Amino acid sequence: MVFRSSSGNLSASAGPAAPGTGLIAGRKHALDGLRTVAVAGVFFFHTATESMPGGSIGVDVFFTLSGFVITLLIMKERIATGRLHLGIFYAKRLVRLWPALLALCAVIVAVGFLFPGSGWGGQAGFVLPAAAYVMNLAHFGMFGDSIAGETLGPTWTLAVEEQFYLVWPLLLLVMLRFWKVRTAAVATVALAAAFVLNRFLLLNAGEPLDRIYNGPDTRADELLIGCALALLFTAVRHGSRVHDALVSVARWGAPAAGATLVAALFLLKEPDAPGAWFTTFWTVGPTALALLSAVLIGGLVLQPAGFLARILSHPWLARPGRDLSYGMYLWHLPVYLLLMRLIPALPLRIALTAAVTVLLAYASFRFVERPLRVWANRKLEPAVVPSVPGQAKARVPASAG
Repeated sequence: MVFRSSSGNLSASAGPAAPGTGLIAGRKHALDGLRTVAVAGVFFFHTATESMPGGSIGVDVFFTLSGFVITLLIMKERIATGRLHLGIFYAKRLVRLWPALLALCAVIVAVGFLFPGSGWGGQAGFVLPAAAYVMNLAHFGMFGDSIAGETLGPTWTLAVEEQFYLVWPLLLLVMLRFWKVRTAAVATVALAAAFVLNRFLLLNAGEPLDRIYNGPDTRADELLIGCALALLFTAVRHGSRVHDALVSVARWGAPAAGATLVAALFLLKEPDAPGAWFTTFWTVGPTALALLSAVLIGGLVLQPAGFLARILSHPWLARPGRDLSYGMYLWHLPVYLLLMRLIPALPLRIALTAAVTVLLAYASFRFVERPLRVWANRKLEPAVVPSVPGQAKARVPASAG
């Protein structure tokens, strides 16, 4: 399916240069570094919870960052070609994510079958909800009794994202067919607010925490905040007054947001007992974390030569975030659970878990993810038909979120 755009909707305002092209062009290496920090937070949340009780906010960062990056990729293709091939978008996303997940499932099942007494024994029943991207629904009992998923439990976040992206590109393209980019950005913020209200209503109706934590609707506001930021950056002209104001805010806003998120890693413990704090946190907490993440992401994009961006763009952070973060997220908990029965000493277990996770993530990237991504870029023809006669064809990069 191909969605074409009218020429009047391709930009947010009139002028000789396309709005947002200076902000959305090129790869943002600092965002790759942010991925590394986020996955490290999740890693320590699962392996050293007492030391990093707020490490789960790495998931909130991932959701916001994913919405931002995927929406930027959609807008880049739309600006370059005037349309988006939805079939190619979905195919590339599936090739990007599914093979590594299936490889993880296959290894866990095989090892669990050969060594049933290991930490991977008895996990075969979790493969289907993980591979079908419905683990989040299984967590709160959509298909019967709720399941934890154990080794494959973290795939609930992948399920939330994939369910979101079944709808978001279609919704975005419909909005852009009738509205300018800046109007679509405002509508996206309003939609995020509606999902916050939805979360409040569910809490007051007595829905269990598993439902609030894992729901595709109860996490949608975090993804939408990232989407709205991407639309804002697409609509703003580089060097305009709005752009200059955003840069001014980013100078102090990004460091403040980054410091707050880092502090939350060590200090924030998500409430799990009903009460006033429970209701308040689970109503606005995810939104607040997503807004902090958006401020940080925006600052990194607006100030690529700034102090924070230079740190996060360092190859030791950016390269793992670009190539290994997905594999590290998939493998870290299975490896930790496998080593739990073998290595009683916690510090040694955490160190070995980190080393083995990185090795398996590299193997996943080197032998599964990268070859298939190269194949997809070669075989799956992106939107290359120019929107203006005589314009050179431009290949759009594969999506990564």
